[in-house]
Amino acid sequence: MRRVSIIGIGDTKMGKLPECSLKSLITEAGNEAILDAGIEKNIIEALFVGNFNSQALCGQGHMGALVSETLGLGHIPTLRVEGACASGSLAFRQALMAVAAGFYDVVLVGGVEKMTHQSTEVVTSAIASASAVELEASLGATFPSIFAMLANRYSYEYGDIREAMALCAVQNHENALLNPKAQMQKKITVEQVLNSFPIADPLTIYDCSLVTDGAAFVVICATNRDVGSAAKRKVDILGSGHAGDTLSIAAKRSLTTLDVTVNAACQAYSMAGIKPEKIDFAEVHDCFTITQILNIEDLGFFNKGQGAEAVAKGKTARTGKIPINTSGGLKAKGHPIGATGLSQICEVVAQLRGEAGTRQLDRSQIGLTHNIGGTAATCVVNIFRKGES
Repeated sequence: MRRVSIIGIGDTKMGKLPECSLKSLITEAGNEAILDAGIEKNIIEALFVGNFNSQALCGQGHMGALVSETLGLGHIPTLRVEGACASGSLAFRQALMAVAAGFYDVVLVGGVEKMTHQSTEVVTSAIASASAVELEASLGATFPSIFAMLANRYSYEYGDIREAMALCAVQNHENALLNPKAQMQKKITVEQVLNSFPIADPLTIYDCSLVTDGAAFVVICATNRDVGSAAKRKVDILGSGHAGDTLSIAAKRSLTTLDVTVNAACQAYSMAGIKPEKIDFAEVHDCFTITQILNIEDLGFFNKGQGAEAVAKGKTARTGKIPINTSGGLKAKGHPIGATGLSQICEVVAQLRGEAGTRQLDRSQIGLTHNIGGTAATCVVNIFRKGES
């Protein structure tokens, strides 16, 4: 299996973007990634696209062909990949395997979602399709209510973590203030989180990720491929893991350990040949604040039951032991579902290159992305290292 590297990244501003269409989001992020890679479009051999639900939200299926036509990529093969909120990371992993196996040398990977133009009812219905519809959604269960159950169960097993959950939101908002492409550039306090509009006890509106428009693209290539000046800015892909679990929450083995994360992380660490303590920073899937606490434990950064204490002590802050979500995370950067996993990768690559501006970390040699789909039914974990000049 060949080594694979990232040579180009591009993403749009995330947010409520009424002036942007699917095609304009694709155009901006896709062309930015290709320009960043310093390549001509005619050397791109394949395209993989992450998209969750453009049929319901935009009336547009067949996304691979749409992206290829929009970017003028000619007659290359295209594939749309869907895995709920993990769609972007799954597209990335498919592209990684194709290049590693030698089918292609240079591949473009993109993710896009256009959501905010629809009513709350339409968006809620579309998102609910990522859950167990017959067993849960049809009976009134929503993602906020399901993750609220996880939070309540965690507090029952390990003690009250309500303030630590609020701190996750506060820290992510602080990081987003330094990210010009983040959706929610607003400083908040623990008190605001605790006392804001209730969604599903104990979650308030500030515990929940955002409905977002946005796109993100990356260019990957075989590490030994000569791509000119981009070689100096390569980021190597060390490891990748993909795991699954039950669609319904009722069938999970545990509500306080997300097995899908544990298994995907084990695969990624094994492939990379490293332990969790070697990770310098991570972008994790904080669809709700409780999820961030579960994630940092399940990824092996902290022992089970100690994630909340780690957050409270500032260990996950931008200046802490292992900075989490320097981009602002799903909570504040935004959650354009099909693009989310690739947006995480763009942030990690920017940090590893030393191009993250005012949010640049002092220690950034190895970074990790973690992206889950549905009720922790799908997970992709990727590990990256600064490439050799």
